Amino acid sequence: MLTERQNLILRLIIQDFTETGQPVGSKRLMEEGVQASSATIRNDMKVLEENGLIEKTHSSSGRVPSKKGYRYYIDHLLTPAKVNKQEVEQIRSSLKKDIHEIDDIISQSAKILSEVTSYTAFSLGPEMKDRTLTGFRIVPLNDRQILAIIVTDKGNVESQVFRIPENVASSDLEKMVKIINDRLVGQPLLTVYQKLRTEIPMILHRYFQTTDGIGRLFDIILNEAFEEKVFVSGRMNILNANPDDLSQFKSMYSLMQDSDELTKLLLPTDQEIHVRMGAELGDRMFDNLTMVQANYQIIGHGRGTIALLGPTSMPYSKIFGLLDVFRYELTAILDDYYRSLDLNH
Repeated sequence: MLTERQNLILRLIIQDFTETGQPVGSKRLMEEGVQASSATIRNDMKVLEENGLIEKTHSSSGRVPSKKGYRYYIDHLLTPAKVNKQEVEQIRSSLKKDIHEIDDIISQSAKILSEVTSYTAFSLGPEMKDRTLTGFRIVPLNDRQILAIIVTDKGNVESQVFRIPENVASSDLEKMVKIINDRLVGQPLLTVYQKLRTEIPMILHRYFQTTDGIGRLFDIILNEAFEEKVFVSGRMNILNANPDDLSQFKSMYSLMQDSDELTKLLLPTDQEIHVRMGAELGDRMFDNLTMVQANYQIIGHGRGTIALLGPTSMPYSKIFGLLDVFRYELTAILDDYYRSLDLNH
């Protein structure tokens, strides 16, 4: 159990080190307002060191926080910094820029977060389980390519170009559109997903002599409606966290291209702001990194999440304050957007 003064010393060492990157000594702590002699402060630092919360560097008599120290600080000592009015206004106006659909708001939120912090930012929109498939069309582009357009009731429009398998004729595509519109449009996406695995394969066998090509195309196109898009901004910022480890950077960069893996990494938790450090993220590639994740709830539309990935020595107080404001502003903008959709229906 730490004393009140030891807690204060640990908090000041972490705050100072995350701002300056320099080891912190007893003299600096006295300047920061610790009411004790240099010898007493050094004794307290020794206790913190014995508890594994701070470490001595080779270059000076100062101390730096350990991973255990950061974790203790986050769990017991952290107070989010207040974000000034000007910054709040800047976040609010940036989030409203160039908005046409949900994806624009979600991707913009990652972009702004990354610009404000110089870290890698992630944004995952509200969960999709309550959405309904409201429209499906196929537009032929040429002999072998089509544009598939999928619309859901929450304002999401997915459109993607697909190559038609060799054994699929244009008459097959017409049948496919008819099946989707007859059997699946108007159904919740969860029901659509279940029918894709159970009822639809049997229907395809009834309609087509061979279902290989059409079944695969059918599956790929409709899975687009389910894909939970994770928007990533500032991928290159990960280099700043550990510039000398190129293999780590390659692994991280590859992960950031993998939507499934990112979705797993960012699944919303019950905590409003959640911090995972190093091994807690489940892979050695995250050893010197921390992810701070903030969740938000849109009533009637599910939960989403925004997150920052940066060095373990990030200024947590500032980041917590920023993410708290950010999720509040994002919730307000998404609420307004959904309300406008409901009014237009």
